[in-house]
Amino acid sequence: MVRVHRYDAVNDEDAGELTMQTPGDPTYRRARRADLLRFVDRARHPLGFGWADDDGAIDADRPVELWITCRMTHVAALGALAGEAPAADGPSRERLLALVEHGVASLRGPLQDADHGGWFASIGADGPVSTAKQAYGHAFVVLAASSAVAVGAPGAEALLTEALDVVVDRFWDEETGLLVDEWDRGWDVLDPYRGVNANMHAVEAFLAAGDVTGDQRWHERAGRIGARVVGWAAANEWRIPEHFDESWVPQLDHHRDQPAHPFQPFGATVGHGLEWARLLLAVEATLGERAPEGLAAAASALTERAVADGWSTDGAPGFVYTTDWEGQPVVRLRMHWVLAEAINTAWCLWLRTQESRYLDWYDEWWEYADRHLVDHERGSWHHELDENNRVSREVWPGKPDVYHAYQTALLPECPLAPSFATALAAARGSHDG
Repeated sequence: MVRVHRYDAVNDEDAGELTMQTPGDPTYRRARRADLLRFVDRARHPLGFGWADDDGAIDADRPVELWITCRMTHVAALGALAGEAPAADGPSRERLLALVEHGVASLRGPLQDADHGGWFASIGADGPVSTAKQAYGHAFVVLAASSAVAVGAPGAEALLTEALDVVVDRFWDEETGLLVDEWDRGWDVLDPYRGVNANMHAVEAFLAAGDVTGDQRWHERAGRIGARVVGWAAANEWRIPEHFDESWVPQLDHHRDQPAHPFQPFGATVGHGLEWARLLLAVEATLGERAPEGLAAAASALTERAVADGWSTDGAPGFVYTTDWEGQPVVRLRMHWVLAEAINTAWCLWLRTQESRYLDWYDEWWEYADRHLVDHERGSWHHELDENNRVSREVWPGKPDVYHAYQTALLPECPLAPSFATALAAARGSHDG
């Protein structure tokens, strides 16, 4: 195999001359991105973006989820900024821009709570389905709005201002340097649960917001969150405690009776160790000398732990979903997002360290993705496999999410910092200029 790796601008015409389609090379990744954008287009719903089934059609029995609408808006913005060549039946750049505008309108319309502020977790034709105000979803509003600002979508700046105000006023705890997790609709009752998952996505969102606004306080907040999580992970053999009580005391038995919970599973979530590693490298690259100490070392340690505990540990290739606190597999399902984040982290660690073993992992995991997860017949990626790498629908039926897979196919085109949308906007400006 001839290894071809580069992170030039996506719309570099020379890239078209690379004829190999080895999994992970530029031509292959460009084809994957074009395919995923088809699913963004097909998921457009009058209220936002819907839950896509295996073929990319909207599942009418499911509500419109805030996090899905935000992720689709974000990816449509990245596709427009990247100047992606559409698939045969995929959206043009003009269509992608229209999809971003639709996402912004949805987030400033039916998904927004006009009476109490903030955003509903999910809605249907008759109004809110879940009125919970969740930090997880609000972090994605910030991310979607930041990407929409970068692409110049009408209303995006106002949306971002509103989202950042809500995050500061309702979720950000200045004393702890972390986000609380969930309020009721009227912001009267705060759930005592505290979680790392929402804080992880807030790191990505805060980096993006700081990049497009120029307000470095958001970068600093991302650094504070990252430093807290590094401390918890280092004290727990680099298996990240995910669940906490209201005083931020780890609750290591949380959801022991629901080990495959899609957002709050029991034990150590292998993919989050990998995703945190990538984000810590982004925080370090963004903050430079102002970054908390040891982020690169922590990224390496988190990755080593995730690979040792999670990769091919139960007799078949693939990353298991979760392990217990001794590193033994609990949920053996293979989630597509875990493999996507593994690929991302391997690439980022190679950029940071230039150690060739990370490129070896990058190649190995892209080959696995191509063999088992990329759906070459119907499009997108299978979201879940069983322990024998057969398609499963136990936790994630259908294909509602393109965010992880698209970013994985895009990442080598970008540096560690700034964030995706800002990097692509700068590259596009340099080409246009």
